[in-house]
Amino acid sequence: MTTEAYPYGAGMTEIQSALFDDWQTWPDARFGLHQLVSTGQRLTRATFGEARAAGGTVIIHGRSEEQTRAAIASPLAMIASDGFIENGRGHPRTSGTFAKVLGKYVREDKVMPLMDALRRMTLDPAHRLERRTPAMMNKGRLKVGADADLTIFDPATVIDRSTYEDATIPSAGIPYVIVGGETVVDGGNVTAARPGRAIRAPIAAGRR
Repeated sequence: MTTEAYPYGAGMTEIQSALFDDWQTWPDARFGLHQLVSTGQRLTRATFGEARAAGGTVIIHGRSEEQTRAAIASPLAMIASDGFIENGRGHPRTSGTFAKVLGKYVREDKVMPLMDALRRMTLDPAHRLERRTPAMMNKGRLKVGADADLTIFDPATVIDRSTYEDATIPSAGIPYVIVGGETVVDGGNVTAARPGRAIRAPIAAGRR
C-alpha cells in the first residue's frame, strides 16, 4: 500500500460532489470552512445552497498544521499536488505544492532532508506507476534516454507564493523548468510553451 499528501490544510472538490449530499443537516458554523473558488468568498448556509445549485468548485478548510506536517513528514507518503486551474482560479497546491515542501518543510522547518523530499516528489511516484504505465520509467530520474523534464531551483530561496485567493502566482526560487526539452520557465518567467502531454496506461484486453 502507498499513500500521498499535499502540504496544505484545505482540499478542493466540486461543490455538487456526493461528499456534500448531507449539507442541509450541517450546523451553521461548518459552512464557513468552505470557500468558493470562483469568488474567494467564505460560504454561509444560504450561499452554499446557491453555489451547489449553480455548480463549481469549493475549497474545504479544516486540517490542522499538525495534521498536515505529520502527513508530509511520514516516510510512507509521496508528495502530490492533485490540483487544477480553471478560468484562472483554483487551489494553491496547483502551483505551489513542491516549492512549499522544499521551502517550508525542508529548509525552514527541517521536517525532512532535501534529497528525501526530492525522491518522494519524483522517483517514488514514477516507481509506483511504472508497472502499470511503462512511460513512467522515463520519469523521475536523470539518465540517457529519459524524458527531458527538469526543474532547476535554488534551495536557499525556493518557496510557494500562491494563495487560496490566487492560485496562479508562480513560486519563487525556480528560475528554470524544462518539459520535454522545451523551456517553460525561463529566468523565473513563465513562457508560452506548453509541451506537456498526458501519460496514459495501455488499455488491457477486456477492459474499457
